[in-house]
Amino acid sequence: MSSDVVERFMAALDPAHRETVGSRDRAEQERLAAAWEKELEQDTDLDTLDELSPPAAEEEAARRVVERLTE
Repeated sequence: MSSDVVERFMAALDPAHRETVGSRDRAEQERLAAAWEKELEQDTDLDTLDELSPPAAEEEAARRVVERLTE
C-alpha cells in the first residue's frame, strides 16, 4: 500500500471521479486527499462500514469529498 495520501485517495475513487480529480493540478489533488482523510477520521457513519469493508469506507468517503468539493 502506498504511503502517499494522494495515491491512496485516487485508488479509492471510482473511475469517473478518478478522471475528474486526475485532471486537476497536484495542489488541488492534495487538498482533496486531505479532505478525504478528514472525512474518514471524523464521519462516525463510516466506522461501521470500515469494520465490514475498509475499501468500501474509503470509496464512500472519496465519493463524498469529490461530490462536495468539485461539483
